[in-house]
Amino acid sequence: MIEALRARPWTWSFVGAAGAFAATVAVLHGHGAAGIATAALALAVFMILAGVGQMFVITLGPGNIDLSLAANIGLAGAVSMTVMNGNDAGIGPGLAAAVGCGIVIGAANYLLIWLLRIPPIIATLSSSFIIQSVDIAYGRGLQIKPPTAFADFTSLQMAGVPLLAILTVLFTAGAAILLRRTIYGRSVLATGQNARAARFAGVAVGRIRAITYMVCGALGGLDGAFLAGYFRGANVDIGNEYLLASIAVVVVGGTSVAGGEANLPGIWGASLFMVLLLTMLNTFGAGAGMRLLLTGLIIVAVIALAGGRKPAR
Repeated sequence: MIEALRARPWTWSFVGAAGAFAATVAVLHGHGAAGIATAALALAVFMILAGVGQMFVITLGPGNIDLSLAANIGLAGAVSMTVMNGNDAGIGPGLAAAVGCGIVIGAANYLLIWLLRIPPIIATLSSSFIIQSVDIAYGRGLQIKPPTAFADFTSLQMAGVPLLAILTVLFTAGAAILLRRTIYGRSVLATGQNARAARFAGVAVGRIRAITYMVCGALGGLDGAFLAGYFRGANVDIGNEYLLASIAVVVVGGTSVAGGEANLPGIWGASLFMVLLLTMLNTFGAGAGMRLLLTGLIIVAVIALAGGRKPAR
């Protein structure tokens, strides 16, 4: 039993989410349980989109990570709101602009890594500062509200379940198929397990890495647009919390930090756990510092539990 849990530490994220939900409801004496569950599902969507993008990058192997994701989300949110300009007719072009912005950022990240031969953590951290500077110059004080139809869409519910959550379930199922059943997905896993062997097997490792960074950028851009719609406007800080969160949900969700192994169901469990943990801490009156402390401890604990599990080399 213990060995089975060590092999699948991400299962604890669902247990933790249930525990955090139960503790919060108990403190509130059962009041607002349905509202808490609905809000958790709604907020988890944004963490899942960022987490899936980060998961694909981390799966590429040791050292691969996108630290520009938070800045990407902030800039894409501002770009999408500018293009939409409050008009329903601009929703499609606005979403396309946000995704395009993310793709450009992802491509730029890979070019920095490839051309300058610097570690991804340094390349994406450097680009995040540039993106933040652009966002501050471009988006600071931006007062454009999202189109009414788009804002309503981001908060629409069906039988108490957010529509975005339902669509995100379908999206993660599609991402799982992409990862496990397509040449691209298997190439990502092979690259993460052993890049040299993958290259000898005919995998275009450089191209796979470039595409993966652009996929992550595109999901960050889409996340920024949805966040701006949900919170009724963009601001330069809208993506800040997703830097740590996107990494946390990947690790807690069971993706190997050594690369070559990913887990999409775990992203859902970890995202719900992180959202419900925050809800519980807010209910108990804990501050942001306690949240960051617990997040760090959770990541360390999960890595320790999975310590003996390494991908084949």
